[in-house]
Amino acid sequence: MPTCPSDNQQAVDQTGFWNPDGGIEWDAHRIGWAIAGACSVATVLISMISVFQHCRTYTKPAEQRQILRILYMPPIYAVISFCSYRFFRSYTYYDLAEVVYEAFTLSAFLMLLIEFVADSGSGHNPESSIARKGKRNLPFPFCHWRYRPTKPYFMYTLKWAVLQYVILRPAISITGIICQAFNVLCESSGFNVHYANVYLEAIDFVTISIALYGLILFYALTREELAGRRPLAKFLAIKLIVMFTWYQSFVFDALEGRVIHATEYWSETNIADGLNALTICIEMIFFACFMWWAYTPAAYRIEGAKPTSIWRPLWDSINFSDFALEIWYSLKFFIAYIRGVPETHSRFAKSNAGFDDAFGLTTGRPVSYNKHSMNIGSLRGQNGRTSPN
Repeated sequence: MPTCPSDNQQAVDQTGFWNPDGGIEWDAHRIGWAIAGACSVATVLISMISVFQHCRTYTKPAEQRQILRILYMPPIYAVISFCSYRFFRSYTYYDLAEVVYEAFTLSAFLMLLIEFVADSGSGHNPESSIARKGKRNLPFPFCHWRYRPTKPYFMYTLKWAVLQYVILRPAISITGIICQAFNVLCESSGFNVHYANVYLEAIDFVTISIALYGLILFYALTREELAGRRPLAKFLAIKLIVMFTWYQSFVFDALEGRVIHATEYWSETNIADGLNALTICIEMIFFACFMWWAYTPAAYRIEGAKPTSIWRPLWDSINFSDFALEIWYSLKFFIAYIRGVPETHSRFAKSNAGFDDAFGLTTGRPVSYNKHSMNIGSLRGQNGRTSPN
């Protein structure tokens, strides 16, 4: 199997940020180093304030649990981008690790939208909001196909369209890290079929396209229920990060050999990657502020209420067992669907297997299916609510 040419120069810069005499030689790299570090610190501080405010007004755990996860995105991107700038010879490893959190953010956003829709229904019941929606066309480019949102398998499929990215994106990154370690990834070789990068990029393109289409479909279905919740601003706060990082990476790669030229210690790829990392560090300050506004803590502040402890919200936000349970119970549903259990094919208005069950918003016991009966249960505890049973 052919291996990649190295993206790094053979000569290694042995100097640190500080000179032996304690001074700083302000060359372009150290200036970028200082800017990236300062911007990363600023992003972390802004995000910490926003997170702290949500933790102290933790009045709707099911919603704010997901919001906290989303608010972590700018500082995670900023810190990892700073590390990839500082340790530029290992840039690919940091880049592959960074994009993993995008999958968790998109999934958290879907769960947040589901909670918003449930909150708009009577008795925190999303069926009252969805049951009246009839058959309709899918969004572009499948607008000639129609779907019925009241079908239980449709709702499970919609959820899985997003949750599959939580599984596949980390798997793609782990595979990429292994390929990079064996020198067969070759990101700088573009779409060379002899290396692994082209295949991983193709899989990633398909998986994220499915996830984004699922989010768009759910928004189109429930935009009336989401009115007043700033759903578009919340989505853009996430998606613009993804778009900016991808497009600017493409631009810097295109400048290699044209505007960007190698130096003694830095190859053209090193410089392009460093500029991308530096740009991300700067951008994350603005995205942290944007998220602070889009996911405002003021919406959860109750006048005269005692501030809540910060420890439970922080634990809820890093405890991803709710994602694991969603994936597990969805698998059980699809197995039952393949086996032909009648209730998995009927409308939720006539069956227990409806919107609530598909998104874990009902109360009771865990889901179980067999040929003769269906016992649909509660995933409410995983979303931050307690079961009355």
